[in-house]
Amino acid sequence: MRDPNVPESLEGWWILHRMFSFDRRVWDALGEKKRTRSVQHAADLFEHLKRGDDGDVGLAQVVGHKADLMIVHYARTYDGLAYAQTLVDKLDLCDVLVPRDSYVSVLELGLYEATAKMHATLHERGLEPNSPNWVTEFEELMREQAESQYVAPRLFAKIPPRRYVCFYPMNKRRGESVNWYALPYEERARLMREHGKLGRSYHGQVTQVISGSIGYDDFEWGVDLYADDPLVFKKLVYEMRFDEASSKYGEFGQFWSGVQFSPDQLGVFLDGDALPALAPNSKKTSAKTE
Repeated sequence: MRDPNVPESLEGWWILHRMFSFDRRVWDALGEKKRTRSVQHAADLFEHLKRGDDGDVGLAQVVGHKADLMIVHYARTYDGLAYAQTLVDKLDLCDVLVPRDSYVSVLELGLYEATAKMHATLHERGLEPNSPNWVTEFEELMREQAESQYVAPRLFAKIPPRRYVCFYPMNKRRGESVNWYALPYEERARLMREHGKLGRSYHGQVTQVISGSIGYDDFEWGVDLYADDPLVFKKLVYEMRFDEASSKYGEFGQFWSGVQFSPDQLGVFLDGDALPALAPNSKKTSAKTE
C-alpha cells in the first residue's frame, strides 16, 4: 500500500562502515616479511573491491580515541556487503585490528517534493488510490524519477575522493512532546525543503552522502561528509543546529572524522612514519553527489 503520508525514496549503494583500533606496537614487533605480506594482501584486496561498477572502498585514518581506521564499503547488493566483510576478516592484517563499531545502511535519495507531486498527478487522472492502475502508474512515475538525468548518477556515484571525511548517524525525534512522524506531511516537506537549502549552500565545499538505516542499524540515517578542508564540517553541522528540522527534531549519534587515503598508502598508515596520502588522480574517476 502506498501511503500518501509516507515520502518515497530511491536507493543506490549498500554501505558498510567499519571502525577498528590498531595496535601499532604489536605491528612494529612483527617481522618485516610478515608486515610486507600483510600490507600487500590487504592493499590488493582493497584495490580489487574498488574496481569496476560493483562496489567501492574508502579508507580513512580516524582522528581521536574511538578508532584508528575506518573502512567504508559500497556494494550493489546486501550480499555484496557481507562478502566484502568476509574477505576483509580473512586478512592477516586483522590480527592487529580490533573492531570498535560498524554501521549498515543504503544510499538514499528522499523524495518529499516528488512524492506529493506524484500523488497529485494520479489524483488528477482520476485513479483510485492503490487500485491496480494506480499502482502501475505510480511505479512508472517512480521509475522515471530513478532514471532521470539528475538522480541516476547520484545513486551509484563512487566514494567522494576528498581528503577529509566525517561520518555520523542520526534520527528524527519521536519523543512524548515532539514527534517528527506525527507532523503533517506538508510540514515535514517544508522543513526538509529548508534543511536542503542550507545543505546546498555549501555546494562545492562539501559532498554529502545520505544513507537510510531504518531496519538495519540503531539510528535511522547515516551521514557522510567529504571535504578538502576539515573546518567545513564544523561550520556546516553547527549551522544546521539552528535549522528547525535539526534543532527541534534531530538526534545524533557518535561522530567519526579523519583523513582519507588510497589503498596503496596502507603501508604508510600502518608504519606510522608519515601521514598516508590520497592519490590526486582519483578525483578523475568519481561522480559528484552534492
